[in-house]
Amino acid sequence: MPALPSDAPAFQAALLAWYHTQRRRLPWREEPSLYRTVVSEFMLQQTQVKTMLPYFARWMDALPDFTALAAASEAEVVKLWEGLGYYTRARNLHKLARALVALPELPRTPAAWRELPGIGPYTAAAITSISFGATAAVVDGNVVRILARLTADATAWRDTTSAGKALTPLAGTVLNHAEPGDHNQAMMELGATICTRHNPLCTVCPVRPFCAAARAGDPEAYPRLAAKIIEARTVLRAWCRRPGDHALLLHRNAADARRLAGQHELPSAEHLGLTPAALAAAGPHLATRKRGITRYRFTEPIHALPAASLPSPLPAELVWVPVEEVETVLISGPHRRWIRELLG
Repeated sequence: MPALPSDAPAFQAALLAWYHTQRRRLPWREEPSLYRTVVSEFMLQQTQVKTMLPYFARWMDALPDFTALAAASEAEVVKLWEGLGYYTRARNLHKLARALVALPELPRTPAAWRELPGIGPYTAAAITSISFGATAAVVDGNVVRILARLTADATAWRDTTSAGKALTPLAGTVLNHAEPGDHNQAMMELGATICTRHNPLCTVCPVRPFCAAARAGDPEAYPRLAAKIIEARTVLRAWCRRPGDHALLLHRNAADARRLAGQHELPSAEHLGLTPAALAAAGPHLATRKRGITRYRFTEPIHALPAASLPSPLPAELVWVPVEEVETVLISGPHRRWIRELLG
């Protein structure tokens, strides 16, 4: 594997000088604490900063510390998380808080944190380096991109995860042991704001003198990752209002479902025991929404469905929710947006 230049201290100094003056003023940085660091790290998994900021503020108002989070019910925790998606993160954060408050003292090493619920190598390194000064390098997609470009590493990796494992030793080599927390945050900040996936801002990059890909004039060629295979799927959804009180029909996922546990969504043809063709023929097309989930690209046409077309009796997982109570129940983020649009 290509190595960084021997003047790694100069790279570290340039990176930190930039970070200390140009970093985004984010709430967990301006008022740092272990709890705020932990919550921010969980929320930022698969979520952009600009998206999670209002959720972070709302969370801190409701659950300001580990004790409050540990004492909260799972329903309260998941409701506060609603809209951020990937709800396993919220449940793991809840379990983590309960585990931490039960300990006689807080763990301080990456190895000890990895024994806790919801903590992987990246999160353990981030939390302990920022909060305890542990000399552990973080390796996420941003860091992979920076290291691959710094070294112009032409390795063709299967995905970011395999690239991260391969580049972890290099991340450790370049880590600033005097200020590991700020170094890790600087690397993530650089990847998020300057060394971006597309159109990187090389002209203002503080570490451009050390970057082999910039010298070669083609930074976007790195890292070299296999193209994702995207699978297209179509799911027909029903919009069904009950005559009289106009309650809305929703499908409630089981509490132990692998995805969307305990959450409500607009029922699909499958939930209703109908073929997609039968649902499409039952009422007019109202809207079509598209979204991506991991390697799938979903197209979801929504059709009006007369209540008279429903099976009788209704399966237990199909529930009528009064329109005035829709905002109080837990609903998948995209479905809540669709429901709000259709309710007008």
